[in-house]
Amino acid sequence: MSAPADPLVLRVALARSGFELHVDEAVPLDGITAVFGPSGSGKTTLLRAIAGLDRPDRGRIALGSEVWFSSDERRNVPPHRRAVGYMFQAARLFSHLDVRGNLVFAERRSRMAQSDITFDDVVEATGIAGLLDRRIDRLSGGECQRVSLARTLLSRPRLLLLDEPLSGLDRASKRELLSYLRDVPARFDLPTLYVSHDIEEVSALATYMLVLENGAVTANGAISEVMQTLDLAPLMANGMTGSLIETRVLGHDAALGVTRLDLAGTSISLPLDERLVVGSTARLFVDSRDVAVATHKPEGLSIRNMLPGRITAISAEAKAPHADIDLQVGPNRLRARITRAALAELQLAEGMEVFALIKSMSLAGDLGAS
Repeated sequence: MSAPADPLVLRVALARSGFELHVDEAVPLDGITAVFGPSGSGKTTLLRAIAGLDRPDRGRIALGSEVWFSSDERRNVPPHRRAVGYMFQAARLFSHLDVRGNLVFAERRSRMAQSDITFDDVVEATGIAGLLDRRIDRLSGGECQRVSLARTLLSRPRLLLLDEPLSGLDRASKRELLSYLRDVPARFDLPTLYVSHDIEEVSALATYMLVLENGAVTANGAISEVMQTLDLAPLMANGMTGSLIETRVLGHDAALGVTRLDLAGTSISLPLDERLVVGSTARLFVDSRDVAVATHKPEGLSIRNMLPGRITAISAEAKAPHADIDLQVGPNRLRARITRAALAELQLAEGMEVFALIKSMSLAGDLGAS
């Protein structure tokens, strides 16, 4: 991707109704950067400030050499002149127009923009050729979001802002839309900020990650590095705890029905998934309840994925029936949840070399699919 050399400069101080947002970061304009954090952390507020919909109290917002906001220079470029494409949680399509009419409206407003984005390319990239003559009220939730994405692209922006576009969709629709969102930034050479509080969405899409909590940045950098510093336990849905690990795809064995991956020099396997390109990076989610711990490498087990690691932390509350074990496996951090009885019997302690036995794991972005 031939993204601009200079980053998106974000120095934003903004106070609203008892909430304060303070950001002072430079975001790489390359691929997808996730703006991640729990509800109420300031993610949408930051996007609205970038788009010019909310004015910061002070600071500076600049896309490369182009300054959009500067309190020192008394400069505040209006939203329609910022070349930003903003896709909201709700599709916000014109109900009196069909799908084609919605797209044509956006295209006409952006014809003066210098861009290689074309109507036909956008329709193909979002998979909506069969929907062009459909009324908006005849679209499913996932179809509405794809049309909304297409309309946003036809505004021919230089920066794409996606504000929780998968929110409210069922899992099947999420998985479908996720595949389009993953491909669009590279196809159109369009740097993207993606707001989400879903760690699996973020891990499936993003290259970089900006983490917000209570209006302040707690982490910013390459997602492979930031993920290793996050405690994912409070970020997972339904009280789940788990880990996100990064692997490299080695190949596919159709005869055995497996895809082989490399994790820190150890070969592991997933059920065959030929969507994964050999040599590419695959991020996996591992539920901590699907990780067992052994003090020696066991034999004669049906579990195929056994990884050497070192215990870095043990959390065992007195009234809880379980204990959480943090393991360092190469550059990755893996969490196991075992019973307190097992912890005592195995006499596990920080610094011990052990084996992690992974019973199952899923490709990040499958959003609950097995």
